Amino acid sequence: MPDTVINMLSDTVTRPTLQMRQAMANAEVGDDMGGEDPTVNRLEARMCELLNKEAAVFACSGTQSNQMGVRTHCVPGDELLIETSGHIAVFEGGAPAALSGVMCRTLPGRRGMLDVSDLEGHVKADNQHLCVTRLVCLENTTNAGGGFAYPVEQLKRVCDWAHSNGLKTHLDGARLFNAAVASKVSVKEICAGFDTVSICFSKGLGCPMGSVLVGSAQDIRKARRVRKMLGGALRQAGIVAAAAVYALDNNIDRLVEDHANAKAFAEAISSIDGIQVEVSNVETNLVFFNLAKELGNAGQLSQALRERGVRIGGMGVQTLRACTHLDVSREQCLQAASAIRECVREGFQQYRGLPFGPFARA
Repeated sequence: MPDTVINMLSDTVTRPTLQMRQAMANAEVGDDMGGEDPTVNRLEARMCELLNKEAAVFACSGTQSNQMGVRTHCVPGDELLIETSGHIAVFEGGAPAALSGVMCRTLPGRRGMLDVSDLEGHVKADNQHLCVTRLVCLENTTNAGGGFAYPVEQLKRVCDWAHSNGLKTHLDGARLFNAAVASKVSVKEICAGFDTVSICFSKGLGCPMGSVLVGSAQDIRKARRVRKMLGGALRQAGIVAAAAVYALDNNIDRLVEDHANAKAFAEAISSIDGIQVEVSNVETNLVFFNLAKELGNAGQLSQALRERGVRIGGMGVQTLRACTHLDVSREQCLQAASAIRECVREGFQQYRGLPFGPFARA
């Protein structure tokens, strides 16, 4: 393994910068369980202002804040509607069922996104034989769907439809700021129609951990109880919240660099024989590309790249995903593309890497 690793597995691999670490070290803290951590309180108030919501609660992770949202809106025996590749349904360990007794009904959309036409006809009738359809969950940007940002008009259509049918709405905004930067609209406008929104700080914003759930005062009061029940009660959390405050001040505008680097990476690999990528589909910091079967599978290429100091993961038998972030420069993205070219030229079927990813059981 080379000394220098170009890690494009995810934007969760980012490490806090020296300046962020200094902000964490200097954070004013208190007991957050009692509402006495001033840094957490400032962060929550700022998120309420940014999203135009009444209340917010700090959480350990995006999965935790998503599950707080699910439990806030649903009771055991309910179902939520979500796109087939949605993070809540696929990547959170079956948490809606395990933690809240809630079923995920997955619906096929496009690019990981749902529209009203995908949802119509899927609200269960009021019948004792049927579970209750309670919640619509969207994801922005879409993760396994391809890193796309929802058009604001589409978000409004879905939320209006959901509310007109008596349903609640939750947005998994793990990469919300990527969506805002890519679509050139405010997070307030994106989140206007949602009852609750989860925002993760440990992805594109480069924090070591932390997420927040925002919504109405009533919903967030309930979500705090859920956080306690899930083991997420926090004490001197200002040390971590300070990283999020720093990120809000310094790491949003620079997301355009990650998006540009992703596009440059896609363009660089688009000319490699046996690699298929739609450069025009690269909107944010995620690049999905497919590998010709005669070359090998995604696991084999991933292992071959790892030997060259490049980490890119599989998202299917023949599909890989590369993610740009603040710890990967333009030069490193192009070096990663060159490593893929070398692997294809030299062959990599000798590696024992198995097909892997959420939809890739051999």
